[in-house]
Amino acid sequence: MTDPLSLLSRAFGRGVFPHQLSWVLDLPGRSLLMSARTVADRLPVAPDAQVLEVGPGSGYYSVEVAKRVPDGGLTLVDIQPEMLDKASRRLRAAGISRFQTALADGKGLPFGAEAFDAIFLVTVLGEIAEQEKFLAEAMRVLRADGVLSITEHHPDPDFEPEPVVRRRLERAGFVAPQSSGWRWGYTLNAKKPSTPQP
Repeated sequence: MTDPLSLLSRAFGRGVFPHQLSWVLDLPGRSLLMSARTVADRLPVAPDAQVLEVGPGSGYYSVEVAKRVPDGGLTLVDIQPEMLDKASRRLRAAGISRFQTALADGKGLPFGAEAFDAIFLVTVLGEIAEQEKFLAEAMRVLRADGVLSITEHHPDPDFEPEPVVRRRLERAGFVAPQSSGWRWGYTLNAKKPSTPQP
């Protein structure tokens, strides 16, 4: 059993959000910070797209994105099996069956090359300890012209500023980063190039 002070420290400090406090992620006011519809609207996917969500937590954004790919599928990856269970229950309760889950961290994605049309993560990038490895893995599992969509917003303690994330994406070989939103709540979409970069 984890003591309550330790849980609160993890929930409101830097690092992985504890599954024991996942109810905080579902509070009604969260939509004022970044609604699920906004995230889904900013994710450029076709109805038959295969989409990977990294760090879905309790599935707050998962349902809305899954609805956008009725002929495709959604895959959830998290390092906490309890979060995958909660997100799965949420998807099933919404009548969504075209999804799968995988227990993994961001620096080692258990999928073949070019498996996904899009990858998205919301307030998760700052929780990934080895971001360069994650970006290399994202590049590997994305199809040519696939999109990596990173959303960040305050008051997340792991907030990553847009200019910093943009530079990391460009260093990792992603191209044409497009930003939506504003300084304290943005989405940055970048593409895997269709041809290898020199």
